[in-house]
Amino acid sequence: MLNYEEGKKVVFKGLILLGVVTLIEVAIALIGNGHIIEGMHWPKWIMYPLMISLSLYKAYFIVYEFMHMRYEVRGLSLSVLMPTILLVWGLIAFANEGMHWNTSRAQIKAKNSIGLKSEGQSSKSSSEVHSSEVPATEAPATH
Repeated sequence: MLNYEEGKKVVFKGLILLGVVTLIEVAIALIGNGHIIEGMHWPKWIMYPLMISLSLYKAYFIVYEFMHMRYEVRGLSLSVLMPTILLVWGLIAFANEGMHWNTSRAQIKAKNSIGLKSEGQSSKSSSEVHSSEVPATEAPATH
């Protein structure tokens, strides 16, 4: 157990560390986007992983030091860590699935536009076919 003076030193050391890491993140963002050195732009595939890894380090440090996970038993630490890892995995999986759906949707739209052009003007559009087949009394109401 830390006494008061040792605890203060640990807290200030942690705050200084978090401040330095935050300043590094801000410097990466400003330099990489060309705000400090005109015309200098870093590729996003370098900037983003650097900033994400520094942010994850800060989150780890806060949980480890300030939330006292360093002093807890292994089972409790894992009960906090595992859901967090699963949440991050889920976010990555959903983002990947969303990108796939977006790509598939663009492909389907492209194929549909090609199909409609090849049919020409001799055939009716799908809305004309549906509206002519349904009697006027049974036509769906529009909102």
